[in-house]
Amino acid sequence: MLMPDPDKEVLSRRSIIAAALRDIVPADNVIAEEEELRAYECDGLTAYRQLPMLVVLPETTEQISQILKYCSSQGIKIVPRGAGTSLSGGALPLEDGITLGLGKFNRILDVDYPNRAVVAQPGVTNLAITEAVESKGFYYAPDPSSQIACTIGGNVAENSGGVHCLKLSLIHISEPTRRTPISYAVFCLK
Repeated sequence: MLMPDPDKEVLSRRSIIAAALRDIVPADNVIAEEEELRAYECDGLTAYRQLPMLVVLPETTEQISQILKYCSSQGIKIVPRGAGTSLSGGALPLEDGITLGLGKFNRILDVDYPNRAVVAQPGVTNLAITEAVESKGFYYAPDPSSQIACTIGGNVAENSGGVHCLKLSLIHISEPTRRTPISYAVFCLK
């Protein structure tokens, strides 16, 4: 697979971009050193590797908004990344782009049992959703093989499901049984 040719002009501004991002998020949340960037060079599809120009790890929605505004105004590409478990290359970084790590957004915001719905931030794992609802006899049906690590944001971005969805589908409404699937999970950045 050929990656797009990097924008040399953007790459020439790498240190300026890193400094601007450090004005938005804590300095430690901007990863610029090659050794530290290696952890982000691929997702679960390890056949394709590419170091991102920078990785930024926001902690608030305001920071995400500021990052997006800055990158848009500067013509900088952004690749969002959750857990990086995708086997389809969904989080492959770009040499001239920012990898926007969403792992710090890992809270379940609401569980609506009557409607079988969960509202969660994108960094919540599938397993965490099941653990949050299992005391009432529910579970989260989408079950990619990496459910311990994969996140709801990645499920939505990649339209992933897993083996349980062959039987139950991604959205399943039925009379309660011994273990009833949560019909859907919505993610948001509150």
